[in-house]
Amino acid sequence: MTIRTRFAPSPTGMLHIGGARTALFSWLYARHLGGEFVLRIEDTDLERSTDEATQVILDGLKWLGLDWDGEPVFQGLRKAEHVVAAEQLIEEGHAYRCYCSREELDAMREEQRANGEKPKYDGRCRHRSDRPEGAPFVVRFRSPDEGETVVRDMVLGDVVFNNAELDDLIILRSDGSPTYNLAVVADDAAMGITHVVRGSDHLNNTPRQIQLYQALGLTPPQFAHIPLIHGPDGAKMSKRHGAVAITEYREAGFLPDAVVNYLARLGWSHGDDEVFSRQQLVELFDLAQVGKTASRFDQQKLDWLNAHYLRESAPAELAVQVAGLMDVDTANGPDLEAVIPTLQERSKNLLELAAGARFFYQRPQAFDEKAVNKNFKPETDALLDAFVQQAAALDDWSAETIHALIAAVCEQFEAGMGKLAQPIRILISGGSVSPPIDATLALLGRAETLERMQQGREKLSAR
Repeated sequence: MTIRTRFAPSPTGMLHIGGARTALFSWLYARHLGGEFVLRIEDTDLERSTDEATQVILDGLKWLGLDWDGEPVFQGLRKAEHVVAAEQLIEEGHAYRCYCSREELDAMREEQRANGEKPKYDGRCRHRSDRPEGAPFVVRFRSPDEGETVVRDMVLGDVVFNNAELDDLIILRSDGSPTYNLAVVADDAAMGITHVVRGSDHLNNTPRQIQLYQALGLTPPQFAHIPLIHGPDGAKMSKRHGAVAITEYREAGFLPDAVVNYLARLGWSHGDDEVFSRQQLVELFDLAQVGKTASRFDQQKLDWLNAHYLRESAPAELAVQVAGLMDVDTANGPDLEAVIPTLQERSKNLLELAAGARFFYQRPQAFDEKAVNKNFKPETDALLDAFVQQAAALDDWSAETIHALIAAVCEQFEAGMGKLAQPIRILISGGSVSPPIDATLALLGRAETLERMQQGREKLSAR
């Protein structure tokens, strides 16, 4: 048997952390077992489904590197197949037409509440033989009255549902459109899905779907319901916890490998290891190692992982992405691949990397007032004059010779190296933070360094 999993998002909202993790687990399980991973867009809710949300789903999965097999399937195009399944259920006595009006249903539920009963459809149209001409109707699945439906879940274990608690759900609306449970069953069967990996918030739908499979003469797939993700405070994940569209992490400068690594560890573990390459995840992932309790989202841990991947990435790979985030021409300055290694250790994401690199390609237009007041003292001019004079005469302009020169000038004036290094840093960058000053000046080049220092001193003097 070929393992075949699917990710079936609804394009009524953006692809968030929870959905992305579900897609990842489904993808990893299929790839681990040499199976197939398919994508189905469940766009049957025509009023709420949008092309924008669909595109975000596709873009998010592509960015994460979760490739799917074949073309995406759009559930809305399969309505005819869903109707055929409903008609089969009617013909075989597993479903029936219900002509109850909204007012009738409301009155029924009110009476049940008044009697202390759980509100649910009481099956009054099950044996109805008349078919009022022109009257609207829905199609309901006839749920068994007795016994139990057992969900043999690969993560949660056996979950037992009392059939008496399950009422006759609607499978076709009055406009003839299929509801979620019927469409999912028909599509999963048609697509040969062997394993359904999804969030535990779908667990209550599963006994109904198992009953539909059985009524249609189909074998249910194996189910794996993944516990939900909570915020650090244990509350349901929300925007304040980071529940934003997965593409927003891309815009915030996160690397896809870091996000994939982090999502994999939200509920799955392999010993105490935290860092996994994509290939390692494929080799090691197993649904049996997914925990039964909710995971907690930790932004600091995601930041830490992203910084790790940033440090481990080849500068050539990062240069293309960083250049796209900068609003300056990187051709006018040092090779960006040479600049990036000086910033990798101190950056948590691509945005920080781009911000740190920008001054190499753009002369400062203003200077940090606080940094100037702190670092420019009466003795600073003499230190700078000595550095400029000796820098112009250096035979070799390298980080080593620049470091030695700064040290020599400071020794000459009996000053700490920061007394010279910081004013130079402010003059050439506009602020008090940069990569090591010797490496920074070496990358800028002698001519650019001395010209920036001169212009900077003139601007500060003019104030």
